[in-house]
Parts: sequence; structure tokens; C-alpha cells
Amino acid sequence: MILETAPLLQATRLCKSFSGFPVVKNVSFCVRHGEAVAIIGPNGAGKSTLFDLLTGIKTPDSGEVHLFGQPVTGEASWKRVKRGLGRSFQVSSVFPSFTAQENIQIGLLLASGLSLTFFSKASNRAKTQAEEILEKVGLTSKRSVLAGELSYGDQRTLELAVTLSTKPQLLLLDEPTAGMAREESRECLSLIKAIASKENIPVVFVEHDMEVVFSFATRVIVLLAGELLIDAEPLVVRSDSRVRDAYFGEAI
Repeated sequence: MILETAPLLQATRLCKSFSGFPVVKNVSFCVRHGEAVAIIGPNGAGKSTLFDLLTGIKTPDSGEVHLFGQPVTGEASWKRVKRGLGRSFQVSSVFPSFTAQENIQIGLLLASGLSLTFFSKASNRAKTQAEEILEKVGLTSKRSVLAGELSYGDQRTLELAVTLSTKPQLLLLDEPTAGMAREESRECLSLIKAIASKENIPVVFVEHDMEVVFSFATRVIVLLAGELLIDAEPLVVRSDSRVRDAYFGEAI
């Protein structure tokens, strides 16, 4: 059982370099129940690399990652998913030749330990669960549409649905509104907020859109040149002169 006060995710002095160039430098922070933590920073700040270290896509040169109180540094990303970590990517990663419902069923099958080779034999398995998830994200009417034929916004929503099929205890979202029109972006944000609140799932997200950040985040982590510049509540971050300088004086 995970204590409410215990960190769900703990990063400790994470470091990562490529060809001798440091990209992430001694970054430490934690995520607890009830939080929506935004990771922001200028281009090249190390956000995506940090995200990859947290999710197991990359292994840190030094430092540690603990997930739900257990050490996972160096552990494969799929094993972290099995532990309860849900992740979406910056670019939509659904299966375009499968329907929306089939994409979710695949997620459910994989979460239960089956491989895709079993899909044709188990196509009806978890059908009810898939339909419930489709309804949760508002895609019931598009259950039979091939994922590749959905609008970009609906594909991102479907990706969220597939992530939810793994029954995550913590969501990590890499630019969830990237590439969306303003209205799509707002709808996507509202959906994520509603689901996170209803399901009591903490969220960590990388985002460039400051409107999205400050309307959702309960905490904001700012990276600059691979280092943690500030980790604080949104109002504190918004008024910090170092953050404004990092964004070249732009309003945030």
C-alpha cells in the first residue's frame, strides 16, 4: 500500500550526457498524491531527456529514480508501466490500422501480460472495459473508426485512452496538447484535468503552452541548461525574475 504522504515518484541527482555534453545535471524532485507537476524550460533545457530518464526510455549516467517507493533506475520502461506508470508521447503513438476500440483493447491485453500475437484470438477480451474507457474520453461514437483516420486531436485523445487502459497510478504526459488547435488544446486539457481528478491520478507533464501550464499545474519545475532552476507553486514561478530571463523577457 502506498502512503498518501510518500512520494510516488522520486528523482535524485539525475545526470545524463551525450558525447560528453551534459544534458541533465543533478536534477532532484518528487511527485506526491494530488499533484499536477509541469516541467517547463526553453528549447534545449533537457526536458525530454529528463522525461526519458523518469520513464525508462534512457538510463541516467548517475542518480536514482524511485517509483512508488521502489528503486527503478535502469529498469525497462514496460516494467515501469506494469508498476503503474502511464506515459504518453509528444508524437501520437496509436496503431493507425486498428480501430479506436481495438487500440484500447490492445492496451488492456498488454497490461494483462499478453502479447499482440494473441490479439486476433482474444479480440473480444476486455471489450466492456474498452467501451467504458471510450465513453470516459468521449470517443464512443468513433469506436469503429481506424485510428489513422481520426483527427489529430482525436488521436491524442485515443492515446490518452490507451494510457488509461494500463490502469496507471501516475501519468506522465509529454506535451499532451502539441500540434493541436487552440480549441482542441483546451478540450484536451479539460479532459485530462477531469480524468485526473475523478480517478485521483497525479500528473507530470512537459508543456510549452504557458496557458496550459498555469491553468493546470499545482507545481512548476523549470529547467535551464539541464539544471533545475526553480521548483515551486505556479504564482511563485510566474513572478520569478530568473524564469522571465530564461524566457528572454517573454510574458509567462
